[in-house]
Amino acid sequence: MPVSDLRKNLQDALARPGGASSDFDLNADVKIPVRELTPAAVLLGIRAETETVILTKRAARLKHHPGQIALPGGKQDPSDPTLADAALREAHEEIGLPSRIVDVLGHLPPHQTVTGYQVTPVLALVEGAYDPVPEEGEVSEVFEVPLRHLLESNNYLIEGRRWQGRRRHYYTVPFGPYYIWGATARILHAFAERMT
Repeated sequence: MPVSDLRKNLQDALARPGGASSDFDLNADVKIPVRELTPAAVLLGIRAETETVILTKRAARLKHHPGQIALPGGKQDPSDPTLADAALREAHEEIGLPSRIVDVLGHLPPHQTVTGYQVTPVLALVEGAYDPVPEEGEVSEVFEVPLRHLLESNNYLIEGRRWQGRRRHYYTVPFGPYYIWGATARILHAFAERMT
C-alpha cells in the first residue's frame, strides 16, 4: 500500500482507545507485585517499503532472555530525554538503525514485565535504505516479519509452561523458524488489536 495510507492506518491505531498490558494478563491467579518499575522502550519499527516489522534474536550468551526474539530497545538511560529517544538509541546500538530514517509516530500503552520493567512501545515508520549491523554482544540476528502476519489474529496462540512452581500462560506468534513469545508477542498482540 502507499506509504501515506500505511502512515494513516498506524496513526489511526494510535488514536484508538486501549489500556496497558502486562506479562500477568493471562494469569489471573498471579498477584501483580506493587513495585517501582524501570522505564524502558522498544522500537516497533515498520519498514515502509516492505511493510515488515524489524525484530532481533538476542545473543545466546546474554544473562537475561538469551536467544529470545525481541523488538530493539532497552531501559531508558539518564541521557535519554524521552522514551522515544531511548528506543532510537537502543535500535542504533543494537542493530545499526540510523535515527534519521525513522519517523516516530507515537507511543502505544506501556507493558509491564515480570522482571520489573515498564516497556513503552514506540511506533515508527522506517523509510530509506538500511543494512542491519547486529551488535555481537547483544544480537545474534536481525530479521523482519510481514506486518500482515502480525495483524492476523489467528496467528496468535496462548501457550504455557511451568515457571516458579506454577503454570504460566503467554502469547506466541510463531513465524517460520522464529518462536516469538512472552512480552514481545504480547506487545505485538496489543498492537494488532488496535490495527483491526
